[in-house]
Amino acid sequence: MLSFSTKLSHIHSDTTIDDVVALSFDLRQKSRIRVTLQSGTEAALFMERGTILRGGDYLKADTGEVIKVVAADQSVMQVTATNAHALTRAAYHLGNRHVPLEIGDGWLKLESDYVLKDMLIGLGVQVEELQAPFEPESGAYSGGGHHHHHDDDDHVHSHHHHHGHSH
Repeated sequence: MLSFSTKLSHIHSDTTIDDVVALSFDLRQKSRIRVTLQSGTEAALFMERGTILRGGDYLKADTGEVIKVVAADQSVMQVTATNAHALTRAAYHLGNRHVPLEIGDGWLKLESDYVLKDMLIGLGVQVEELQAPFEPESGAYSGGGHHHHHDDDDHVHSHHHHHGHSH
């Protein structure tokens, strides 16, 4: 099985790209995973702990092959607002919860989560669910610590959230 443990800081224009791997943000944060490359080849990624792969990164196998990482489409919510104040407020409330966020010109993108969706709608912004690549801002969280799972509402924070669920 191909094994990739080196992330290339740059590649030369004449470098042959042997394959492509499409990974969701969740998988791009894991240090040891098994993946299926675009060609169908099985491979193992062994990254240094704390590495977050980005779409456009290149990995080199111990045997020399080079693959390109692309950000796979995944369930995300794109947040827009009718004014900058509402969008900034939404970003503030999400940041307070340590939610990984992709910040664009006039929009925010985050992993789909119905609790956060309710909160955002409550803040008066528009939330659209879509399948798209997710490349959050880096720096604020260093993978591992604050991670949000979609099946539990309880965060590891000490402040209290009141959820009015209407399922």
